[in-house]
Amino acid sequence: MGYAQLVIGPAGSGKSTYCSSLYQHCETVGRQIHIVNLDPAAESFDYPVAMDIRELISLEDVMEELGLGPNGGLVYCMEHLEDNLDDWLTEELDNYLDDDYLVFDCPGQIELFSHVPVLKNFVEHLKRKNFNVCAVYLLDSQFITDVTKFISGCMASLSAMVQLELPHVNILSKMDLVTNKRDIENYLNPEPQNLLPELNQRMAPRFQKLNKSLIELVDQYSMVSFLPLDLSKESSIQYILSQIDNCIQYGEDADVKIKDFDPEDDD
Repeated sequence: MGYAQLVIGPAGSGKSTYCSSLYQHCETVGRQIHIVNLDPAAESFDYPVAMDIRELISLEDVMEELGLGPNGGLVYCMEHLEDNLDDWLTEELDNYLDDDYLVFDCPGQIELFSHVPVLKNFVEHLKRKNFNVCAVYLLDSQFITDVTKFISGCMASLSAMVQLELPHVNILSKMDLVTNKRDIENYLNPEPQNLLPELNQRMAPRFQKLNKSLIELVDQYSMVSFLPLDLSKESSIQYILSQIDNCIQYGEDADVKIKDFDPEDDD
């Protein structure tokens, strides 16, 4: 059985930086992972690329040959990937062993994981290849400056959860860049009695019933929660990785290896 992280989130949320830091952390602790680039518009990387969608199709070529814009070209590239799951992707996956750990660095267009079925079909293909997959959704912590943006981020994350139907870990990235961490901590374990009045204050009165429903969705059902990621702390990266490993049951089916020590003969 293989293991995989699908790293998703809005553009600029720190997905590639997360992948790079994760690779460096695993290299430090002697653990092997493979980073896969699924962004046809990517130009450079801070990590070794094990598989690269640009070997199949690149955004630059699509825009030049078909005259599409960046967003339309990206969707075209991803749909081309979907058409080649049984060919290109299967051939690439055959290069890895059953217990290998892959991390897929995805593009940041939100429609790819909110309503366009490309990534859902990609995930289903990985499952057929006997991979346990976890979605890792990154949201820039600097974006969370008030309750309206927090609720917006929660809804985007929930949309991805519903679309992909995967174990899901939500991460507030770039915590090392936040100057006042106490403001962010209020949203890691939000209190509904505090969020609802603030939300009502920022929205028109006619939205109060909607606000109440949104807050109840976040609170009562525990559908969306976030883990803070501070890349300046190895312990933060390790904690995030342990949570993801637990979601995909990484290492649970590994054989226990016991080393026999023969007693030394007394001369």
